[in-house]
Amino acid sequence: MECEPWMNLFLLAILCPLITGAPSSISCPDENLSISGGSFSFSKDGSIVRYNCSEGYYPAIRIRHCIRGKWNPLPKRKQPECKKITCPDPRGFKNGEVYPYQRQYFVNDTTHYSCNSGYDFRGSGTRVCQANGKWSGGTPVCGRNSDHCPDPGIPAGSTRTGHMFNIDDKVTYRCENKLTLIGSKERVCQENGQWSGTEPQCYADFTYDSPEEASEGFSSSLKSNLAVSQQYEGTDQYGKRIRVGNGGKLDIYIALDVSDSIDEEDFEKAKGVIKTLIEKISYYEVSPNYEILIFATDVARIVSMRDFKSGQKNNLLEILKRLKDYEYNSKGDRTGTNIAQAYKSILESMQIEQMRNKEEFKKTQHIVIMFSDGQANMGGNPRKWVDQIKDLVKQNTPSEEEENLDLYVFGMGDDVNSEDINDLKTDRGNEKFFFKLKNLDDLQETFDGMIDEGTSVTLCGLYRDYDDGTDSHKRHQYPWLAKISVTRNSGQISNCVGSLVTSSFILTAAHCFRFGDTPDRITVDLGSDIKGIKVKDYIPHPSYDVAAKQNMGIPEYYEFDVALIQLENPVIMDLALRPICIPCTKETSGALRLSDREGTCRKHRELQTDTVCQKYCMCISYMTHPSYFFQIKAGDKTDKCFGYLVIKDLPSSQRSLYSIPCFDSNERRPNFVTFDFIILCIFSPVGTFIFIHLCISTRTRCF
Repeated sequence: MECEPWMNLFLLAILCPLITGAPSSISCPDENLSISGGSFSFSKDGSIVRYNCSEGYYPAIRIRHCIRGKWNPLPKRKQPECKKITCPDPRGFKNGEVYPYQRQYFVNDTTHYSCNSGYDFRGSGTRVCQANGKWSGGTPVCGRNSDHCPDPGIPAGSTRTGHMFNIDDKVTYRCENKLTLIGSKERVCQENGQWSGTEPQCYADFTYDSPEEASEGFSSSLKSNLAVSQQYEGTDQYGKRIRVGNGGKLDIYIALDVSDSIDEEDFEKAKGVIKTLIEKISYYEVSPNYEILIFATDVARIVSMRDFKSGQKNNLLEILKRLKDYEYNSKGDRTGTNIAQAYKSILESMQIEQMRNKEEFKKTQHIVIMFSDGQANMGGNPRKWVDQIKDLVKQNTPSEEEENLDLYVFGMGDDVNSEDINDLKTDRGNEKFFFKLKNLDDLQETFDGMIDEGTSVTLCGLYRDYDDGTDSHKRHQYPWLAKISVTRNSGQISNCVGSLVTSSFILTAAHCFRFGDTPDRITVDLGSDIKGIKVKDYIPHPSYDVAAKQNMGIPEYYEFDVALIQLENPVIMDLALRPICIPCTKETSGALRLSDREGTCRKHRELQTDTVCQKYCMCISYMTHPSYFFQIKAGDKTDKCFGYLVIKDLPSSQRSLYSIPCFDSNERRPNFVTFDFIILCIFSPVGTFIFIHLCISTRTRCF
């Protein structure tokens, strides 16, 4: 009997890692891991092996996990191989013919559809098997249109039970060949002539959504219950505005999986994706309330809904910083995947909000966004808590026709459990609430698609910070840049660079112009496609005088070195033409996610002094500079460089890299900062120069 306590401790030591989901510290052998026709890579800590294949192929085994010194699944003698991607079988098509009729359909295979006599066709008559394992276009259907609801069709890879389509008639679906059904397994014909739920899709393990699909699906469903209005320049225009209808509110709950089934690299990318999502939502004139959770075995709140609404922790910049600072290993050994606890925590927050103000709760649109692989291994079935969330919102919905709850799931990682995730999302109409992308990098493009390019183009500071594969991607990264050409009386052409601030005005430097320059000798280029724009007028700052301090031994003085150029005709904003943000404006407060109370000139100055040198950095190949002596005033931050920055003896215009000595407050010797072109500086009333475009190539930040 004396041995029992020791035996209990021994068993506890063995079972604890299994209960918490802790990874093993024992390494796994690196032999026999290769794949035929593909490649593999290790995670940062060596506990995960990922397999990759070329376009049009998928690995028979996508991922292996190192568990207590053994790979799961175990490598076999026969080497795994890359297999051809196939699309779901379309031969379940009824009341017509599909051609060609073959056993399997591979990438780029094309199918054609036609109806038998007496049936009407709808959907896509021609479909192509795509590299993501999905057919292009929509489901083809041959129907008679004689029933109350239209024939719901049979999506590729599925079978359907039920052929009556009148009120309350039901149809059920299942997927063949080990495919996973995403969407509604059962649909009911409703009085309004529409089918309940969403059209099912059959996913293979290798199937994923393209960024275009996810963008269209996510943005359209996110906006479905929001009223959209647009005002144009000249009528207090701040870009696209989205607000909840009927005076309602918007509560957004975001949950991020940090369990051991999620690689650290994917976790860090997911944090960046959430930051991007919040920033994209902030571009609209709407002020959502946020709760952000990070979960493994336990749940950690970055911010709770209650704290956010109380004003204690509702500064988005601080929230995003707390999110960024949360480390992958902060969970310790509590590394299980407790998705149920995450949804339970969200339910508890909703219950608190409902008890605090029932009327407000009824008017609130609730959005839950889950980032997870769906590989729950503890806490029970999360569907229980999801159903309670649905019931809570439904009980407090004024009208049965209103939908005040949207449940989204983004599958992350290489081993997404699509079947279980399907039960955790909203099923409504033709909207899409589950998204499985090839990698998290694609989500950056997905969230960019939330911004309607046709109606939000005048919002300041919008840009795309990734290479989208087009020739114009650099222009999309800096869509406000303008090249200014001034033709002198001698015929010589001088070039400057400015920034678009509205559709009619460009901000630039006053020293770009000389006495005698006239608007008819000035032209503006906005990228490679829009050149030779005529200028109506140019307006230098009235206090600008380059010779103002020659009596003090300063040959050229560049305070107030700013000018406005007015174009003859306003340009039409698009993806490649957007205005930059100007301090001390309401538009910039919105871009900086500041409330009306916080959005002061002083606050803008503080934030810009910290970040402007990092934010706007672009090297322009067509810039040329004469040899000038510059004297530039820096910001007043004591922990940054201060005093005067002097650029002496600039090299010839053939070179673009210059160095300036920057005296730190705690150093006697200067740090030399190398940069590519000072393009523009703005003098604000509070006495700080803000450099809009500056390429700094050392770690020292001076402005």
